[in-house]
Amino acid sequence: MKIVQINAVYQTGSTGRIAMELHRALMDLGQESYVFTSDGNCIDANVFPLGSKLDHKAHALFSRLSGEQGYFSAGATKALLRELDRLVPDVVHLHNLHGNYIHLPMLLNYLGGKNIATVITLHDCWFFTGKCTHYTIQGCQRWQTGCYGCPRIKNDNASWFFDRTPKMWSDKKKLFTAIPRLGVIGVSDWITNEAKKSFLQHAAVIRRIYNWIDIDRFYPQNTDIRQKYQIPDEKLLILCIGGGWNEHSSKYQDLIGLSRLLPENMHILLAGAVNSSSPLPSNITSVGYVHGLEELAQVYSAADVYIHLSKEDTFGKVIAEAMACGTPAIVYDSTACPEIVGQNCGYIVPVGDLSQIYHFVCEIGEKGKSFYSASCRDFVEKRFKKEELIADTVGLYQTLIEMK
Repeated sequence: MKIVQINAVYQTGSTGRIAMELHRALMDLGQESYVFTSDGNCIDANVFPLGSKLDHKAHALFSRLSGEQGYFSAGATKALLRELDRLVPDVVHLHNLHGNYIHLPMLLNYLGGKNIATVITLHDCWFFTGKCTHYTIQGCQRWQTGCYGCPRIKNDNASWFFDRTPKMWSDKKKLFTAIPRLGVIGVSDWITNEAKKSFLQHAAVIRRIYNWIDIDRFYPQNTDIRQKYQIPDEKLLILCIGGGWNEHSSKYQDLIGLSRLLPENMHILLAGAVNSSSPLPSNITSVGYVHGLEELAQVYSAADVYIHLSKEDTFGKVIAEAMACGTPAIVYDSTACPEIVGQNCGYIVPVGDLSQIYHFVCEIGEKGKSFYSASCRDFVEKRFKKEELIADTVGLYQTLIEMK
């Protein structure tokens, strides 16, 4: 079996780690595996760069000027198609393509015209919307019948002038439905069910395969994180992680609101870049990005509770990683977040209900982290085990190959 993956990143971020782990697992299984990535992070065999930094910047500029995302980088995409001609893959697996590095119509026309088995993983909602990666906060359902008047035109990959979502939605519908052997992986029940309401419902296969967790790297462990950041042992430590904390975002506002409710014996450890004109409250310690999975596992292990303040997630990998390290989680009742938290693994609260979050933080403090830890670990081992979910992915490949 010869597999080609295409993703914006490799090794870094959640999708980059998934692409890397899948690539390495495929090679360990004796399969022929290749990855093309725009970030140039080609640390493994058979991993190749896609385009140049100049091309990516030009694509981003043209996209913002024209309002069309994924319609540039023609030269880089032609080079990719020549490589696909050379490799003749059995399956092409598409991850994140909205990183200003691929000409989407050119790639999808090629895959459909060559009748190549094609898998798309829904790490977000972009594959079946005009341009949005998410839409639930705006309550927008136009993607089900045709995008227009996009309420997120200035979000995600912003358009400065024009709303081209009707054209982009129509193009995606035409291009994806023209791929005979299209397999759709939803990384949660929530996103899988959303896809079934879209034009992707016509795919040959739609299957939920959860994102996996490497339980050999994420497990409960002793750590000196409290000492490193000078957080006293007697304080209940709350962990919050995000890709970025912008002072204008709702999750940042929730973070600040929560900090105001906390008594002296509770402290927040905040991971991720902070963009704020005001200093953080004294009961929040910001550590920036956590580099390396080893330190990330130690941060998870050090916390008494993980609080996930995002309102839009197709999976919520950090939630599952925290639980793998024995740390209970509190999440909002929104998108895929509730299905990641099993029984006795934490709590689910209404969106924006900070008083409920505080109530459950106090309950975790009273019962102790150890009351939840075994259930958290057991739930992750049973539902998100890497080897089993990669085997499911390979099984999907085989199903599509046999349809030829």
